[in-house]
Amino acid sequence: MEINVLNINGQETGRKVTLNEEIFGIEPNDHVLYLDVKQYLANQRQGTAKAKERSEHTGSTRKLGRQKGGGGARHGDINSPLLRGGGRVFGPKPRDYRFKLNKKVKALARKSALSYKAQENAIIVIEDFNFDAPKTKDFLNIIKNLKVEGKKQLFLLPESQKNVYLSARNLQRTEVMIANLLNAYKVLNADVLVVTENSLKAIDSILTK
Repeated sequence: MEINVLNINGQETGRKVTLNEEIFGIEPNDHVLYLDVKQYLANQRQGTAKAKERSEHTGSTRKLGRQKGGGGARHGDINSPLLRGGGRVFGPKPRDYRFKLNKKVKALARKSALSYKAQENAIIVIEDFNFDAPKTKDFLNIIKNLKVEGKKQLFLLPESQKNVYLSARNLQRTEVMIANLLNAYKVLNADVLVVTENSLKAIDSILTK
């Protein structure tokens, strides 16, 4: 699949790049995508939710009523889960939600996500660019020139470029990432993928090992 290379003004440069069929042309595996997205979201969780159980509450241990004959459920002290203000039964405890996936599974998930974007014609390839200083207005001009306003955009750069990152940081629908940090969730969450030429080479080198 060939794509025209655009400059930051949205004009064709006359050059074309060929997307690697092993990365952008495979049959997407939905189950692998599910696992990778599930892992990414699980890794974002703090896992700090905590509710006090019966033994952790402060209160008298005196039995409040008789065992039988009260017409309701039996309970002991004032910390009983049956009473308002009592402990919670099987409440949440701090835990780690992270889990592992094999490298081949994660690689297949990224290839599947990129293949979906290629099928949707939602990939734009542009020349490499950088800014001399952080300026959100310049980044907005690129978005307007590429005609992707109102869409969620994911810009992929070959390496860390602080000025570009700072220029896009305040834009709600825009995210800038380094190519080697690419994951399936970010690709699927974006409406359009804007890739620089060198980022495309980086993706090839990472996913064709």
